[in-house]
Amino acid sequence: MTSVITPPPAVAGRRRSRSQLRGRPVESEALAEIQQLLADSPPQRDLLLEYLHDLNDHVGYLALRHLRALAEWMRLPMAEVYETATFYAHFTLVRDGETPPAALTVRVCDSLSCQLAGAETLRAGLAEGLDPAEVRVVRAPCMGRCDSAPVAEVGHYHLGQASVAGVKAAIAAGHVHADPATSLDYPSLEAYRAMGGYGLLDALRAGEVAIDDLAKMIEQAGLRGLGGAGFPTFRKWGFVRAEAGPRYCVINADEGEPGTFKDRYHLEREPHTFLEGALASAHVIDAEGLYIYLRDEYPTLGLALRECITELEVAGVVASGFIHLRRGAGAYICGEESALIESLEGKPGKPRQRPPFVAQCGLFGRPTLVNNVETVYWIARLHREGIESYVNVGRHGRQGLRSFSLSGRVMRPGMYLAPAGITLNELVEEYGGGMAAGHRLLAYLPGGASGGILPASKADIPLDFDTLQAHGCFIGSAAVMVLSDQDDLVAAARNLMTFFMDESCGQCTPCRVGTQQMLAALSSDQWDETLLTRLSQVMVDASICGLGQAAPNPVLGLLKDFRGELAARGVQLIASTGAPAAMRGDA
Repeated sequence: MTSVITPPPAVAGRRRSRSQLRGRPVESEALAEIQQLLADSPPQRDLLLEYLHDLNDHVGYLALRHLRALAEWMRLPMAEVYETATFYAHFTLVRDGETPPAALTVRVCDSLSCQLAGAETLRAGLAEGLDPAEVRVVRAPCMGRCDSAPVAEVGHYHLGQASVAGVKAAIAAGHVHADPATSLDYPSLEAYRAMGGYGLLDALRAGEVAIDDLAKMIEQAGLRGLGGAGFPTFRKWGFVRAEAGPRYCVINADEGEPGTFKDRYHLEREPHTFLEGALASAHVIDAEGLYIYLRDEYPTLGLALRECITELEVAGVVASGFIHLRRGAGAYICGEESALIESLEGKPGKPRQRPPFVAQCGLFGRPTLVNNVETVYWIARLHREGIESYVNVGRHGRQGLRSFSLSGRVMRPGMYLAPAGITLNELVEEYGGGMAAGHRLLAYLPGGASGGILPASKADIPLDFDTLQAHGCFIGSAAVMVLSDQDDLVAAARNLMTFFMDESCGQCTPCRVGTQQMLAALSSDQWDETLLTRLSQVMVDASICGLGQAAPNPVLGLLKDFRGELAARGVQLIASTGAPAAMRGDA
């Protein structure tokens, strides 16, 4: 397998001479700065996000003068560079004549688990207690640390159970950078080898384990996509292998579902187990390259994975340049596989129309295998430990193990490896230490923000794939968020819909306008039930991807199972005869 990745022909064909580039003239000084910053880097289109990160980190923001210079250096239209730079939340754009932001940014997570833990009070306290000329305080979506809510990010340094005093102390101590040496403890390559690590990869390369036999083992184990879709892993392998090469392997490490942090947990503790499974998957489809798309909220993991990849390259386990570690830029939508592919190609992360599917036409227009971190993590473990310990576990007629991200009103939030089919009551009591003191179970989200919401009366439903659909929910990435009788379900619904509205890529009207109108409908004390249900149906039927299709789930759950709680919170449900504006065409 070659490690040389060439840009797709369409990229080369789009280049034009400098004299043909239009727009404002490029400042020679800005161009010189770009050339110095990226001196040893190739001007490949698919590296645009990486270069925007380099520039944003180096300067602290993206100035238009630098974007024009970057477009010139990469031989790209300024419109494409600008569109990409403005799509992602973690890039700060400063237009001509605008005052640059403060040198340090503090982000406060405002997703549901952090909201329950007092994130708004924390954000307000920081905004009042820090000098805005020196520190910018902004709200941010889920950072994948819901077990330690509320969470704040100081520069690139994350604080769990954050407080105003704790953030101020971190700033005073200069703790603004990620540092895996002080926070992560994982086996080195040598230690992992001593435990039998990379035995599967060695056996595959030596022909001692046939690809078909490995696929059969994966099928018998019942391993499915654990990023949320639950598609059988062996079947996805088969689809990609059936397509003519060259092919690519992509790992989705961009878990952005509010309440989800299982992938972070596995990567922090066993990065080589993950890498072996990823490399085995790449071998199965004879991939030309392995791309790992890591969410930008995990900077410590980025450093750790680069260290592990270097170990593999130095030891000759993998050819230099075969593994490409790419950095996301703050876009929940990039968890959708085709949007992830677009982002890897250096574009805004907008989902593609299907067909064709990414298994047929993915990265650089070639057949692409996209798997979740936890999915490939299990591949190496199942081969090394045998599938018996996996398949013989399960409850209530289910099979296997699931990584549950448990947060909210429980005594011990955390990531728990528990039997598939466990109920919410069992998960909370046996793993979470019971409900938090003084709290009584009111509701729970079994699959993060998009997985719907269920009442305490349905806390004995087995949690697994295909067990929750009859109740209007799904397990997704097994992000379980627990709410109590002391929580405001109306505020929770508004929090979730605000998240979906903010994270919509804006490409399709049902999602872009639907989330806006639904949030507006939730903002008063009178909820138009007819409008909400009809608008939900439009979003489910007509949205391009799962974001718009799943966004109404929490609202529909409240209308179905929590009418009494809504009334107690002063919400009056009314029925109208008017169609949603999105359906009338006047949105």
